[in-house]
Amino acid sequence: MIVEDDPFVRSYAVMRLESLGYAVIAAVDGADALQKLRADTHIDILFTDIVMPGGINGWELADLARQLRPGLPVLLTSGYALETLAKHGRLRAGAIVLTKSYRKADLARRLREVVSVSQLLSRSLAETAAVSVTVAERQGPS
Repeated sequence: MIVEDDPFVRSYAVMRLESLGYAVIAAVDGADALQKLRADTHIDILFTDIVMPGGINGWELADLARQLRPGLPVLLTSGYALETLAKHGRLRAGAIVLTKSYRKADLARRLREVVSVSQLLSRSLAETAAVSVTVAERQGPS
């Protein structure tokens, strides 16, 4: 899913994503994206602008999307330099951000990166849960 308020940028991103082989669902803002995320639609990745009108920015959307769909990989994008985002407290540790304007190769690389990170986190959580169950079984009932 691509979330971008600028119609020109959204159209460009949709074209780039489709040329990479992705089926794309587009949303114009955070509220539109949440409505689509609540639907029973298959979504592999959330690709969202950080600064958007309408009361829900990209960070908030990412948090809400992960509440609806735990483990959903998120790639954020911004026209602001990463240094500017960090200076104004708008850059979160561990976030993967693609700065605009980006090339198709940059988009493809960042998409692979968010999917890889998401898969590693899912695997790590599954392993932690398995270890917790094993420890609990060894300790027996309380």
